[in-house]
Amino acid sequence: MRVKGCIFLVALSVAVPLSFIAAAALLAGWFNIVINALSDLGHATRSNVAPLFNFGLSAGGALLIVVGVTCAAAKSKLIGYTLAASGFILILIAVFDEVYGRLHFYVSVAFFVSLAVLLAEYAILKRGIRAVLASLAIIVGVASWVLHRYYGIPPGAAIPELISIAVASPFYIDFVLGKGGE
Repeated sequence: MRVKGCIFLVALSVAVPLSFIAAAALLAGWFNIVINALSDLGHATRSNVAPLFNFGLSAGGALLIVVGVTCAAAKSKLIGYTLAASGFILILIAVFDEVYGRLHFYVSVAFFVSLAVLLAEYAILKRGIRAVLASLAIIVGVASWVLHRYYGIPPGAAIPELISIAVASPFYIDFVLGKGGE
């Protein structure tokens, strides 16, 4: 795919889900980033913004799949397909919202694990300082989940969810739009 097309798709794949998440959080009127999980916004029977939130996740997941199989797979089939799998799992988070209980939990965990896998693949492919930074990003993401899960800091999952996305996104962007493997 042409470079400009990939730039556009990567920008959309980050901006679309994050914009819909932010809009849902602002419009909900009850969402608290410290005590809620982002998925609370997508609960089909308890959230007034569930369609907005779940559409944003689905659209973002579809965009990740497209980026994975077009732009990223041209540089690394492994990363491209892992990215496509992450996109599919993101769609599953929207499809199997919190109404589905444990199933929603499992697909959510799978998504955040897939982000760590992508960072690990990036670190293996890139080497050097980029590998070190990607490894540190994994540690930061995992630490945020350990603090939340085992120490209740913070009480809700939204912050570790956003941390995981924030630490993975620069490496995703760099891999797809950068020079590829080094």
